[in-house]
Amino acid sequence: MTSATNQEKIKIMTLQNALDHFKNLESKTTIKSEIKIYQKFIQILTSLENCDLSDAEIQSIEQQLDGFGLNSNSTKNRKYFTRTYDLFQNYLKDTIALTIKDYYTNMGLGLGVSFGIIFGIVVLSNLERSLGISFGIALGMLIGLVIGRNLDSQAKAAGKMLL
Repeated sequence: MTSATNQEKIKIMTLQNALDHFKNLESKTTIKSEIKIYQKFIQILTSLENCDLSDAEIQSIEQQLDGFGLNSNSTKNRKYFTRTYDLFQNYLKDTIALTIKDYYTNMGLGLGVSFGIIFGIVVLSNLERSLGISFGIALGMLIGLVIGRNLDSQAKAAGKMLL
């Protein structure tokens, strides 16, 4: 077998192929939750195509997409694509330092609530327990929102934000 026929048999999932694949899946389904996850993939892939990435980064992304097995003929459910979306998003953040819109804001709110509960229980324990927890959550959310927005604006200024 020649190398040309080997390359034809092994179809690499390019950004455009993945985009076409998800548009096709979106048009075939009527389930809202599936349409939503397909649209998230389409938004990220469209943003990646419009991004100024090096050839090595594009090749790395395409290898990652190929590793997910998206172009196989087996039917995959919404849970699989949600997990794959999360893995792909983490891959982009860890490998290429690209984040989606409001990534740090959402992370800051989650961490702010968590630490706010602890702060409310430990520090504001002299108030009524539920009142202390409520104030702690509110304060934690506020601090997490401010820090998250700041990090999101820094990522956007550096050109490391998708969407």
